Amino acid sequence: MREKSIPPLYEVPAEDNLLGPVIRNTAEQPERVLLARQVDGAWRDVTAARFLAEVRSAAKGLIAAGVGPRDKVAIMSRTRYEWTVLDYAVWGAGAVSVPLYETSSAEQVEWILTDSGAVAIVVETEAHRSLVAKVRPGLPALKQVWTINDGALDQLDAGGASVGDELLDERIAGLGADELATIVYTSGTTGRPKGCVITHRNLLAECGNTIARLQPLFHDNASSLLFLPLAHVLGRVVQLCSLAAPVKLGHVSDLKDLPAALAAFQPTFLPAVPRVFEKVYNSARAQAVAGGKQKVFDLAVDTSIAYSRALETPSGPGLALKLKHKLFDRLVYGKLRAVLGGRAAYALSGGAPLGERLGHFYRGLGFLVLEGYGLAESSAATTTNPPDVQKIGTVGLPLPGSSVRIADDGEVQLKGEHIFTGYWNNPGATAAVLDADGWFSTGDLGSLDEEGYLRITGRKKEIIVTSGGKNVAPAVIEDRIRAHALVAECMVVGDAKPFIAALITLDEEMLPRWAAQNGKGALTPQQLREDADLLAEVQLAVDLGNSAVSRAEAVREFRVLDGQFTEASGHLTPSLKLKRNVVRADFDAQIREIYAE
Repeated sequence: MREKSIPPLYEVPAEDNLLGPVIRNTAEQPERVLLARQVDGAWRDVTAARFLAEVRSAAKGLIAAGVGPRDKVAIMSRTRYEWTVLDYAVWGAGAVSVPLYETSSAEQVEWILTDSGAVAIVVETEAHRSLVAKVRPGLPALKQVWTINDGALDQLDAGGASVGDELLDERIAGLGADELATIVYTSGTTGRPKGCVITHRNLLAECGNTIARLQPLFHDNASSLLFLPLAHVLGRVVQLCSLAAPVKLGHVSDLKDLPAALAAFQPTFLPAVPRVFEKVYNSARAQAVAGGKQKVFDLAVDTSIAYSRALETPSGPGLALKLKHKLFDRLVYGKLRAVLGGRAAYALSGGAPLGERLGHFYRGLGFLVLEGYGLAESSAATTTNPPDVQKIGTVGLPLPGSSVRIADDGEVQLKGEHIFTGYWNNPGATAAVLDADGWFSTGDLGSLDEEGYLRITGRKKEIIVTSGGKNVAPAVIEDRIRAHALVAECMVVGDAKPFIAALITLDEEMLPRWAAQNGKGALTPQQLREDADLLAEVQLAVDLGNSAVSRAEAVREFRVLDGQFTEASGHLTPSLKLKRNVVRADFDAQIREIYAE
């Protein structure tokens, strides 16, 4: 199949905007719990009426401070309750929100504020405020800076006391569906981030059709715990869907607090990236090994995978498999579900493949990880695996109102009301990816199976061509190698070289566990990286990756590197994508060494 389209289940009214669903839900159920926020270590419910009142108050403060219709207001903060209030308040003022990652460098902040023309910014911490102050001389348009930890919402509340409801209502009413809602900047893997122009219609179409198609996730008693960055489009859309559906939404600012938050909040679905689920699995297995229960755990894993695969057969799991599954549900699966809060039945996962083995493992223990696919340019997901017809190993079917097609060269192209209108201040880049018929060329390579399920196989710009002329898509093998508990990151190299090799970093959390379990706790990290047994374990990860590709595409050599690929080191973007050119430049000596040998 080369093209698949699904008709919409939701039509966007021309006069609607992103505040509309919140206003309507509040009018119908003002006392419904819409969010929960942590206050002094305890979760406190926030009703729809209370949330909307806080949004209106902050919006009045923005208006009083001189923020006008279509002005750009930036938000730079970790994921927290105030971020959500401010996002909606910006729209209430008739303005456009511009999210920044709270880890952004001074150069990135200066570029995004300059390019967007932001007139105001709300930052989270005093350190963020100092960073903005450092680049402010080059930002003549920037007039206002507020700090969340210094009482930004209280200051906006006080400042907006003189603004009447009539003016605020007029600003909200002036927001039609085709007005600009937000400028979301790409991660900038190959250069400066580009600003994706996303309208209220784009996000309303995305959310309306997602809620309609994934209805089992958005039931009356549903709740979601959001720990993805709200500067990332996936986290943003989960926020919007949750408040529109509505389902109860909570925020976690620090991943260190996630286990306790899961236990206390008990969400029914989680938005996450595959690395989260890989770590849950790897940590559980490491604990089983340490407790002498490795064989039991591994048998439970095999049973869960077999059970999930049997669900796809006409006859389903047999009696013996059902009995084994029931036993391990009591011994293992229930404990793993408890780690996820005890009530979570679904996850929305994107950004990278989870892998079929883990996908079946989680489904077998009663937790469906629904993989999807999308970009900032597509307002998050264009495809997703619906709960009723999940096909593990794919990124699913097009969402209602979406179309996917595969170009002659294998590039994935997308179309629908959710597709952005172009790049801010960059008509050349826009023309390169959006054609006259509205098809967006993603830069990703993929295929559609006979039922229209999409598989992503790599990035066009990341294709490696060996000196023998073999084209290699690195994502397939990298994802498999990275799934190993000891591996943090993996980058395949070999462009214009005689064979494929890999640069590998080790997981800082799992490395000491492995060392202790293998009698090597006295070795330093550097000694471990050179240890024959550890290198043999990494070779197993490489062998697993090689099993997914042909011999010509397989990794023949690898190097375990010192340190980590991180955002701080300059090797990862804020959304954790590899900056391949930077990695190649910084580790050129190691690459040369591989091929010299």
